[in-house]
Amino acid sequence: MSERNIRVEPIDRQAVEDQEVEIVERKGIGHPDSICDGVAESVAGALAREYLDRVGEVLHFNTDETQLVAGEAAPAFGGGEVVDPIYLLIVGRATKRYEGQTIPTETIALRAAREYLEETIPQLEYGEDIIVDVKLGEGSGDLQEVFGEEEVSVPMANDTSFGVGHAPLTETERIVLEAERRLNGEFAEENPYLGPDVKIMGKREGDVIDVTVAAAMIDEHVADLDEYADAVESVREFVAKVANEHTDREVEVHVNTADDYEEGSIYLTVTGTSAEQGDDGSVGRGNRANGLITPNRSMSMEATSGKNPVNHIGKIYNLLSTEIADAVVTEVDGIRDLRVRLLSQIGRPIDQPHVADVHVVTADGVDLADVEDEIEAIVDRELADVTGITRRVIDGELSTF
Repeated sequence: MSERNIRVEPIDRQAVEDQEVEIVERKGIGHPDSICDGVAESVAGALAREYLDRVGEVLHFNTDETQLVAGEAAPAFGGGEVVDPIYLLIVGRATKRYEGQTIPTETIALRAAREYLEETIPQLEYGEDIIVDVKLGEGSGDLQEVFGEEEVSVPMANDTSFGVGHAPLTETERIVLEAERRLNGEFAEENPYLGPDVKIMGKREGDVIDVTVAAAMIDEHVADLDEYADAVESVREFVAKVANEHTDREVEVHVNTADDYEEGSIYLTVTGTSAEQGDDGSVGRGNRANGLITPNRSMSMEATSGKNPVNHIGKIYNLLSTEIADAVVTEVDGIRDLRVRLLSQIGRPIDQPHVADVHVVTADGVDLADVEDEIEAIVDRELADVTGITRRVIDGELSTF
C-alpha cells in the first residue's frame, strides 16, 4: 500500500462513449488562442533551457498571460495584404538577476517567439504582419522562496490547485484530434492553400458523428471562387477519410459552413489565421493539456502553456494526470473509461499530492476490486517519477495544447 493519498473508486455514471450526446473541440495551431499557447510555451522552454545553461537550475518564471490583439487584413484571390498588423504581448514573470549575473530574459523571449511563429505560421511576416512585444516582471518573493528549496530533491508545489486527465480517448475525440493534426501536417504540405488556423468541432448523437471544420484558406494560393470551392471540398473529403479510419459509425463532415458564395463571403485569409482580422487570443482559452476541449469530461481551467515546468501545478498535474490515465489503460486490461484528478497543496512536495483520485468504469465482467491494486501501483509509480514531466517538457517532448 502506497503512503501517498491515492483513491481508486468506480464512476457513478456511464462511460462517455455510452452517453447519448458527446461534444469535442480542438483549436488548431494557427487559431489565435493556440498562437498564444504556442508562443508562451516556446518562450517558457527557451527560458528554462537558458537558466539551466547559465546557472545550472531552472529559476522562477511564468509566461502564461500572453495576449494577442487581432489585426486587419484585405484578402483577395491571388493575394491580398495585411492592413493593420497583429499585436502579440508576451506577459509574465521571470528571474532577471541571479547571484550577480544578469539574464536577458526579454531578448530570449523575443527570439523564441520569432522562431516559433516562423516555423508554425510561415505566411506571417514577423515584424510586419505581426508585432511581438514582451513585458516580463520579477517574480513574487514568496513564490520564489518555495521555488528555490535547493535542499529538497522533489520541488514543493507553488499553488493549491489541481490537474485532470482521462483515457482512453473516445472515437469522437480521436477523430477531432487526428483530423486537425493531419490537416496541419500531411494535407497542408501537399495543399498550401490551407492555413494553420483549423478549428474542428465534433458532435456525436447516438451513433452519428458530425464534424464541423473551420479552415482558413490562404488567398495567395486560391485564384478564384471555383478554386476556393474545390479546396473546401478537398478538406471535407480528407477529414471524412480520417474519421472513417477511427469509427464504423455514420460520419458527416461540414467545412466553412458560414460561407455565402453568392455574397462572396468566404473564409479567405492573407496569412492563414483569423488573428489577422478581428479574432483576438489568450493563453488558456483553448485546448486543455491533452489537446482537446471536452465538455463531457472533467477539466481543469488552468492554463498549462507558459507555466514553469518545475513546480507549477497548473502545468505539471494536468500533464501528469493525462500520462497516468494513458499508462493505466495501456497496462491494465478491462478499463473502458478512466479519470484522474490530482490535487496539490502549496508548499507540499509535488510527488505527494493532497489527493490522487482515480475514477474507473470497467468493462463487463471485470470487477474493480480485481484491478484496483494494479491501478494504485501505476499511479504511485508515476507520482514517484513526477520530475520526469519537468525533463520532458524542457526537452520539448510533451505538448501542452
